[in-house]
Amino acid sequence: MTDTKRPFSNPLALAILVLLYERPMHPYEMATTLRERRKESSIKLNYGSLYAVIEQLLREEFIAVREVMKEGKRPEKTVYQLRAAGEAELIDWMRELVSSPVKEYPMFEAAISLLPVLPPEEVMDLLEIRIGLLEKTIEEIDEEDRTCREMKLPRLFSLESEYFRAITRAEHEFSKDLLSDIKRDAGGLRSGWTKMRNQLLAAKAGDRKKQAPHTAIRGDKKRKEQ
Repeated sequence: MTDTKRPFSNPLALAILVLLYERPMHPYEMATTLRERRKESSIKLNYGSLYAVIEQLLREEFIAVREVMKEGKRPEKTVYQLRAAGEAELIDWMRELVSSPVKEYPMFEAAISLLPVLPPEEVMDLLEIRIGLLEKTIEEIDEEDRTCREMKLPRLFSLESEYFRAITRAEHEFSKDLLSDIKRDAGGLRSGWTKMRNQLLAAKAGDRKKQAPHTAIRGDKKRKEQ
């Protein structure tokens, strides 16, 4: 793990630095190139955030304006280029990302950590839905992989798809195993879960009963005052 503090953590900033490492570009060309390379499946991209990140890179002096082009009545196009400081940041950042695992916070992991709020019977139904959707995603990834092979694209350009397939399959296997363990009450998972929820619901019901008399008293006082 690394504790390196960087001025950026947004993958879009990294992508912009990589594009300008190749050659100077204007923002529209950057967005078009990323979409042509299908990078939007790995990096969230929209024009608003693209321009915002470019402004941040300018402030950090990682990039600079190379020229402003004007063609007839069309809007001006600002072409940006990578500065030496930006190239050094890019290479160092890439080395860090490839070599050092970082704790991420996926929403599914967050849901798993808070799962007892739902009854196990409902969770089994929800997991069945999730497993079906994951299987559909895996089929789509496999179809895309076949298309890439038919086009004879170099493997280097589909590595992110391989990674996504791997983590999707891992999540699929985890979800199937979890569903199986809940169904067969492995290690008392389901029964213990149900017992804990029953205790929680009983405690909540008790709290509501304690609060009810106070509410009634306040209501009686209001009626008397009227």
